[in-house]
Amino acid sequence: MQEFCARLREQTGREYRLPSEAEWEYACRAATSTPFHFGKSLNAQLVNCNIDNYHPIEAIAKHYKQTTPVGSFGVANDFGLYDMHGQVWEWCADSWHKNYHDAPTDGIAWEFGGDVHRRVLRGGSWSFSPESCRSASRSWNEPEGGLRICGFRLALNN
Repeated sequence: MQEFCARLREQTGREYRLPSEAEWEYACRAATSTPFHFGKSLNAQLVNCNIDNYHPIEAIAKHYKQTTPVGSFGVANDFGLYDMHGQVWEWCADSWHKNYHDAPTDGIAWEFGGDVHRRVLRGGSWSFSPESCRSASRSWNEPEGGLRICGFRLALNN
């Protein structure tokens, strides 16, 4: 990811980085307070996640079992961002903390304390339950974890 950001900087002259966990959730929610930016419940036509074992009634909807092209579901949030729920877990800059006690209040990445060998993931994935795709859902992985269910979304420095 760091090399990708460096190459992007060479091409654009602008600085990019992983968002903090707070920035990611702010971007995902897009000024909403519901579990998903589009409402209180998940509709299998709006998110690429594993509904097969979780919503049997909706199981007739296609479970892709892989990533899909960005914007395939045609629903951007009010900030114009696609696929914030499902698709792939997205890396954040923060080290893993079990909760938000003593978290920075200014939105910067929480890199001190916690488990520095694990990094925060947000957004859920095509292979995870709808519950893991909520705006507030969080998980972790080791940075070298290279899972095919992880990706990243970059933030632009001012």
